[in-house]
Amino acid sequence: MSVAKGVVTTGPSAAAPRQVLVARGVTKSFPGVLALDNVDFDVRAGEVTALLGENGAGKSTLIKLMAGFYTLDRGEITVGGVPLHAEPAAAHRVGVATIHQDAHLVPAMSVAENIMLGRWPGRYGWLSMRTQRQKARDAVARVAPHLNISTPAGRLSPADQQLVEIARAISEDSKVLVMDEPTTSLSPPEIDRLFRVVEDLKSNGLGIVFVSHWLEEVFRIADRVTVLRDGRLVGTKPIAELDHDKVIRMMVGREVRETIHTKRPIGDVVMRVSNLTRQNLLNNISFEIRAGEIVGMSGLVGAGRSELAACIFGIDPYDSGSVEISGQKVRPNDPKAAIEAGIGLVPEDRRRQALVGLMSVKSNMTLSLLDRISTFGFLSNAAEDEIADREIRSLSIKTPSSRVRVSTLSGGNQQKVVLGRWLARRPKILILDEPTKGIDVGAKSEISELIIKLAREGIAILLISSELPEILSLTDRVLVMRSGRISASLTREQATGETIMSYATTG
Repeated sequence: MSVAKGVVTTGPSAAAPRQVLVARGVTKSFPGVLALDNVDFDVRAGEVTALLGENGAGKSTLIKLMAGFYTLDRGEITVGGVPLHAEPAAAHRVGVATIHQDAHLVPAMSVAENIMLGRWPGRYGWLSMRTQRQKARDAVARVAPHLNISTPAGRLSPADQQLVEIARAISEDSKVLVMDEPTTSLSPPEIDRLFRVVEDLKSNGLGIVFVSHWLEEVFRIADRVTVLRDGRLVGTKPIAELDHDKVIRMMVGREVRETIHTKRPIGDVVMRVSNLTRQNLLNNISFEIRAGEIVGMSGLVGAGRSELAACIFGIDPYDSGSVEISGQKVRPNDPKAAIEAGIGLVPEDRRRQALVGLMSVKSNMTLSLLDRISTFGFLSNAAEDEIADREIRSLSIKTPSSRVRVSTLSGGNQQKVVLGRWLARRPKILILDEPTKGIDVGAKSEISELIIKLAREGIAILLISSELPEILSLTDRVLVMRSGRISASLTREQATGETIMSYATTG
């Protein structure tokens, strides 16, 4: 038995499934950060263990240790009793396969070639294409029989790319499969299909580590839950002993308040989109948003929501239609004009589309303000420091200083940096594309409260989200998109999960 922060974690009983991976006393630090502190963790055959914790809790570090990317400072990780060495190839040899958030496939190679990558079958240096295809076909048959093994990986959907990675793990006779946020880019039917595959793998004795910020998925698929907080083990419990609130308390160490929608004054029209059309993507889209109003935009992946945001902000061109801010048309295909008109955009992928990872927190925070904090091309460091420090305090961003690289911050704090960039500019309308995607439950609550606060201050907000509870709890109206057009405009009273999904799938 081990004890961590007052939470008792029982060891395996005589009836417990066999442990296939065991981590004992795992400690790992980076300059100025103790990422993991004496953590115990195990994976059992035929079970799904959910690994949970807020961003910065140590989940990613533990995953990379199990995948062989990092060297332990102290402790030991064994797989089937064999010590795991800090080398990705060594992790694969002992039976650990990791499916990361972004697919690690070679786009130009076929499904079969990706599955057998680095393990080419043959003799005397000659590759046996026949054996390669047969091994790949056997692996694919177990998880994705609908796939053609000759198809280039780059043509596959994100869901099918994940299935190819699972097939690769099966072909390697893996003992442990680590799945890091596997459902982030999947639609509900694709999630259902993935979970059926996971259940099948579990029944065949594979030990699975499942990392997700979606607690409803955890309760649907997990057998046990292990929670980390601030690099330390909080506890491991069977899923049957937990509920939603207990898991949140373990993760954040406090109660997380539910964001409650409140009535607020709604002002004049701030943004009007009229007949916006882009060939094969957007079809005659019209809507308006008023000051202090939160308008939700829902729909399935591929419905055109992010494409619409990119057109409004001027990143992508459109063929016809117009965008007006306070009655003035915004020059199309010109982000600078959109910013000057008062539009701010928090894009879906903050790492690739919003942040410069090698730059500091303060430099990222002031990227949209260079015209206001420079004179004759010279940047005012004092003004930059003042703005960054103010937004860090206002948004409670957890960072050692404004000068550290933004890439060292947790996902929730990175998202706050992007928000702070626009709040410092005081936009008239803020477009938030999946603002809580990939962040922990505590940060989600903070950002939800911030959205309400901004609306109270009179900022118009377009909230694009795939999370129905977020749409239903925060918005005043809901626009539903399907196949590049708006299929419904619903009042708060009309909007229910069933209604939204009906218009998203058949509207």
